[in-house]
Amino acid sequence: MSRIAILGAGSWGTALAIHLARAGRPVRLWARDEALAAEMASTRNNPRYLSGVSLPPDVEPTSCIEAAVADAQFVVVAVPSHGLRSVVRSAAGAIAPQSIVVSATKGLETESLRRMSQVIEEEATARVPVVVLSGPSFAAEVAAGLPAAVLAASSDQEAAANVQEQFRSRGLRLYASDDVAGVEIGGALKNVIAIAAGVVEGLGLGHNAMAALITRGLAEISRLACAEGGRRDTLAGLSGLGDLVVTCTGDLSRNRHVGLELGRGRPLADILANLHMVAEGVRTTGAALALGTRHGLELPITAQMSAVLDGRTSPLEAVETLMGRRQRAEVE
Repeated sequence: MSRIAILGAGSWGTALAIHLARAGRPVRLWARDEALAAEMASTRNNPRYLSGVSLPPDVEPTSCIEAAVADAQFVVVAVPSHGLRSVVRSAAGAIAPQSIVVSATKGLETESLRRMSQVIEEEATARVPVVVLSGPSFAAEVAAGLPAAVLAASSDQEAAANVQEQFRSRGLRLYASDDVAGVEIGGALKNVIAIAAGVVEGLGLGHNAMAALITRGLAEISRLACAEGGRRDTLAGLSGLGDLVVTCTGDLSRNRHVGLELGRGRPLADILANLHMVAEGVRTTGAALALGTRHGLELPITAQMSAVLDGRTSPLEAVETLMGRRQRAEVE
């Protein structure tokens, strides 16, 4: 039976550990915080990030990253984007050459503007295949065993097929893709649009505005994905439209929550101080805007969200700016 290591004991990493253990896979779940690892081992729960769901017996919490990845056939990286490089660097020497590394992190590295799979490839000392796991998947619902469908994307078809086979269950269906860039840009930028969706709801702008925001947000995501080498049809699938819809409309979305509170007039610092978990869209917004500039692209929604997050404009002024832009053809 394939042993799986999960690096990151946040809500998503814990949910994946629970899902995989229920599917009969032995899992080592690594937490950076030694106290959290010890608490999970003794209480069989993760009260800090995913309370109310018990860890199955086949989940082994640990705070030793080398022990976590030792003899693991799959190494899942599920840490926030800003910590991914250092975590992979720490684990790289202990990852077996025949392993498959699975990126379960959505975002862009703010300094280099690289996608998460690119960071993993740079830091992994062995030449291991990287598979991106992405799609509409709230952690709490996956942990509860509710039905979900996601993508396993890789340039290595055999590695993607292995992830499909080993990660599936009655509650999780995986589709394969070779469009890594399209899948990752879709997963990263949907968080930016979700903040904007929260703003729309927080300002009480109605369903018409929400539909327009999601639709034009998808066009913006597709534009950047294609510039990064992705395919437009990928963004019409699970990692684009699917992930965008659930993150913009679901009550479990942290990024939507940030936008909702911004629309209600709360300062960003106060919102983040009470969130206790990472809202990736806050960091991704500036990186996505910079990546768009690198490609010579216009990303109007992202630009306005950047201005709102930086305090350079108000949520209402951002909406007015977007509505006042020069009219154009829908399809360029």
